[in-house]
Amino acid sequence: MTTIHIVAAVILDSGGRWLLVRKRGTTVYMQPGGKLEPGEAAPAALVRELDEELGLRVAADRLGHVGRFTAPAANEPGFTVDAEVFTAPLTGPVEPLAEIEEILWLDPSDAGDVSLAPLLRDHLLPRHGLARGTS
Repeated sequence: MTTIHIVAAVILDSGGRWLLVRKRGTTVYMQPGGKLEPGEAAPAALVRELDEELGLRVAADRLGHVGRFTAPAANEPGFTVDAEVFTAPLTGPVEPLAEIEEILWLDPSDAGDVSLAPLLRDHLLPRHGLARGTS
């Protein structure tokens, strides 16, 4: 399997809902983030991706490291993601930009029938003692 190195953010609103995004032409929701550029540090990549995808400006020193996880890639069959995951503050309004088609605020206690990326479903939500969604 080919590995894709990514960064991802866990961003919560004041009600504890998780900010998720869905890329254009896909059906799976995931954390905001994306691929690292060659030679780019993970925090810098996440700061760049949050600005490009959501118009969210976050300083790298406000990120909190959650961990590093591997999971099947949500939208690229046969690929695995190697993800550095960080918490990031919600510093202002967000809007879908670049390749993001839709934003969803997920109540983690009731994921319902929302299709979630394996990284989120299998690693992040269970790690935080939250309900598992479907895929």
